[in-house]
Amino acid sequence: MLASRRLLPQISSRALSTSPALKSSEISVKEERPYVYNVKLNRPAKLNTFTMDMWREFKKAIDSLADDPKCRSIIISGEGKAFCAGIDIAHGLSDILRIIQDDTIEVGRKGRLVRKFIGEIQDCYTALERCPKPIIASIHSHCLGAGIDLITACDIRVASQDAIFSIREVDVGLAADIGTLNRIQKVVGNDSWTRDVAFTARDFGADEALRFGLISRIYDDRQSLLENSIDMAARIAEKSPIAVQGTKETLNYAREHSTDDSLNFIKTWNMSQLLSTDLLSSAMAVMNKKKATYEDV
Repeated sequence: MLASRRLLPQISSRALSTSPALKSSEISVKEERPYVYNVKLNRPAKLNTFTMDMWREFKKAIDSLADDPKCRSIIISGEGKAFCAGIDIAHGLSDILRIIQDDTIEVGRKGRLVRKFIGEIQDCYTALERCPKPIIASIHSHCLGAGIDLITACDIRVASQDAIFSIREVDVGLAADIGTLNRIQKVVGNDSWTRDVAFTARDFGADEALRFGLISRIYDDRQSLLENSIDMAARIAEKSPIAVQGTKETLNYAREHSTDDSLNFIKTWNMSQLLSTDLLSSAMAVMNKKKATYEDV
């Protein structure tokens, strides 16, 4: 029986594996199928705009699933009318605005506090890359600002036909600083288009996002989007977790290093990982025309 789970202030991976529910006020996590978890942005009245508390809850959920042996793939989705409409200006930036406006703090020290604040938010999305489990962003309707920061840190991005994207930060007086500008060129591979959408903050739809490689698939509506996202995550979860997680680690490493370096990385990685039982289990399953099963990691 699949179960929802409840997010507690501090939670171990063992507790996450066995507790009946993981849910907070703004982030919920549900086991959609065996080994498949849906992390849902759950602030629909505010179009899932991020607050500082929501960022912290989000990172806590991702870090918990990263360590949970009963999780093999993750979906990120949004509750309500939008996937994520960016940052809640009133609550998401209140801490940094207090620092900026506090004249009692010396300017150099004020700068360090701002840097620390930005770094904490960056870590919330970098947790997606560091998580060894593949993560699918399932995007419907608006995906703006911080929403783009989020999805560019995911492994796979799929969207419904009504999806609207925008790198919105220049419209609110800042350069995007929590991931978009650092990742999107590596995702889409088109510098001119990247600068077009980043400088203008213009909206673009699912068809354009697909054409330039920001997403890999488009579905007719939100329901088919979620169903197909779950199906994809379930197919991934059926594979050897040793193989899948090694693949993610190697792809991430290869993106930042030379071919020679990344070949050495996977050679060293598989030096130990090929000693697992997964390779033999896969070979035996093929010979016996059966589906292989794999131990948790």
